[in-house]
Amino acid sequence: MPNSADIIVIGGGPAGLSAAMTARNRAKSVLVISNPAEASGLYKAEAVDNYPGFRGASGADLHGAMLRHALDMGVELLTKRVISAMPSGNGFFVSAGTDIYECRALILATGVVQSSAYPGEKELLGRGVSYCATCDGMLYRGKKVAVIGLSADAEEEAEFLRSLGCQVLYFNKPQKYQIMGKDRVEAISVAGEEHPVEGVFILRNTLAMSSLLPGVEMEGSHIKVGRDMSTSIPGVFAAGDCTGRPYQIAKAVGEGNVAALSAVSWIDRK
Repeated sequence: MPNSADIIVIGGGPAGLSAAMTARNRAKSVLVISNPAEASGLYKAEAVDNYPGFRGASGADLHGAMLRHALDMGVELLTKRVISAMPSGNGFFVSAGTDIYECRALILATGVVQSSAYPGEKELLGRGVSYCATCDGMLYRGKKVAVIGLSADAEEEAEFLRSLGCQVLYFNKPQKYQIMGKDRVEAISVAGEEHPVEGVFILRNTLAMSSLLPGVEMEGSHIKVGRDMSTSIPGVFAAGDCTGRPYQIAKAVGEGNVAALSAVSWIDRK
């Protein structure tokens, strides 16, 4: 798997795969970093009736056809949860798991983005709050930690913490969480019940955009884009459900195509 590409696409749904294929048609190298397909809403759809030419196809079949097409065109696929992205020199760094990947342009196709942090999450990020157990787990060897496991790989990451000797409190339901502490995490409140811990690992399928890519302009919970799918950060484009309604495959595929054409033009002008 390459550690760099002309374009990195975050998200492997219809928008991301459409963008990847369009970029490959323009002779750009493309790396798609995505959660497992099984975690997506499309994959779970029993039948899709509103995508032209594929009436009644299952979500899994439709996604599988798109993915095979992309891979046949030379798109590289990495199944990992993206932790962060940031500008760097003439491009961007993308952190996924414990690895760093580099690109010249970035396309966000993250789907519907979680928009609000838990109380205490932002204030204690990096001081006991982490989004990656395999990245930061060694700092908590033998300690008591909480895992809010809302991602496909959450149980695997929790097991990694247990292998380090951590005492893990595991929560996997959407409910009221509050992270507590002054200078560092001291406790977590779950549905009003307080548990003393030294670390909290919040494992979501998709991070709030303010955490994933700080500085990108939002409209409510959606990424603000122009007609060319450009965002407020030069070299970053967005497509699909993360840009707003309607949440439909046809719209996502079209936006992915436009985002890729814009990303290619951006690279060629530099």
